[in-house]
Amino acid sequence: MSDHDPTVVRPVPKPRVPLGIEEVLVAVTMAVVALITFANVVVRYLTDVSFAFTEEYSIALMVILTFLGASAAVVKDRHIRITFIVDKMSPANRRRAEQFAMACVALMYGLLLVYGAWTTWDDYRFEVTSPALGLPQWIYTIWLPLLSLVVLARTVGRMIRIHKGTEPLETGHIPEGEP
Repeated sequence: MSDHDPTVVRPVPKPRVPLGIEEVLVAVTMAVVALITFANVVVRYLTDVSFAFTEEYSIALMVILTFLGASAAVVKDRHIRITFIVDKMSPANRRRAEQFAMACVALMYGLLLVYGAWTTWDDYRFEVTSPALGLPQWIYTIWLPLLSLVVLARTVGRMIRIHKGTEPLETGHIPEGEP
């Protein structure tokens, strides 16, 4: 079995909090975006009226979808990576490299959490409204820190599984201590 064969189905790790939560939310979010887009196309075609204001909802839902996808990618170890050097490392060093990569992911989402919370607070405090619908902007920006926290929690969980040696790595799939 090739470690880099994209057709090989790898087992999905079993985190404490079921991954099904993100999967259901992704499906619901995609369905809502598809429904909004379909309704906009049908109404525009039949009446020459546009639901342009729905773009605001679609953009917010796409951001939510992106963060939910990032969360699932962390759990499933499906993030993009360049493994030329890491593939040549011993299993112990590959584990260290993966821990370092996860620490970088955690740092990134930690920063997004902090700055997203500040942005949301500013939107709330200064009563910023959305451009198309005039809704409070914080209704949209609150998802940045909340979903950053979700991805951060998933990243920390994966770091713990890697540290314990219960998480098989992308390159080699050799948990520490096995030949």
